[in-house]
Amino acid sequence: MIVRVPEGEVRPLRIAIPKGALYADSVRALGLAGVDVSGLADPGRQLIVRTPGYEFIIAKPTDVPIYVAYGGVDVAIAGKDVLVEAELDVVEMVDLLFGGCRFVVAEREDAARSIEELYHHLGVIRVATKYPRIAEAHFAARGIQIEIVKLHGNIELAPLIGLADRIVDITATGRTLAENNLRIVEDVLASTARFVANPVSIKTESVRVRELTDRLAAVVPLP
Repeated sequence: MIVRVPEGEVRPLRIAIPKGALYADSVRALGLAGVDVSGLADPGRQLIVRTPGYEFIIAKPTDVPIYVAYGGVDVAIAGKDVLVEAELDVVEMVDLLFGGCRFVVAEREDAARSIEELYHHLGVIRVATKYPRIAEAHFAARGIQIEIVKLHGNIELAPLIGLADRIVDITATGRTLAENNLRIVEDVLASTARFVANPVSIKTESVRVRELTDRLAAVVPLP
């Protein structure tokens, strides 16, 4: 995508920031790195916020890798979880070390059989998740065939109502799982926030992208 600006004028660097859990620390990290983040403290319903030299796109977390890969933005902050699940062509520049969480396999606390026993008996395991690529890759590496039940809401419900044998979900503390009588049986993947760039922007906006990368790298972990 080509953004045209008047001759002699430098276009703003376009940055996607995820809504939700990573938003506050993303804004904080950019501010510590010397980016003008005025207007981001309380953007209201604005989806695009402009400051001198920058244009911020406030996006749904799962959309961020798409914006980066297809050139809608130059750079972005995104969780490793959504990057792995999206499997798109973006370049990871810096591990920002905040937003730490992990993917886990969980089951009912009263589950009578292990995954191996259940698989031997049934020949397939039914797994509920919001992250089918991550779940499939994890079980494929173990040589276990699974049937994916893709959900968009509370994954914890699936084993409780008999919809799935196991779940693959993301957790920070495991508290929600425990409160719903589920136990963690495997770790799948650790996730933190990453600063990522569009491959073309790394070339066309090399100086600005790499300068911002270096400034962000200098402020992590966040004080």
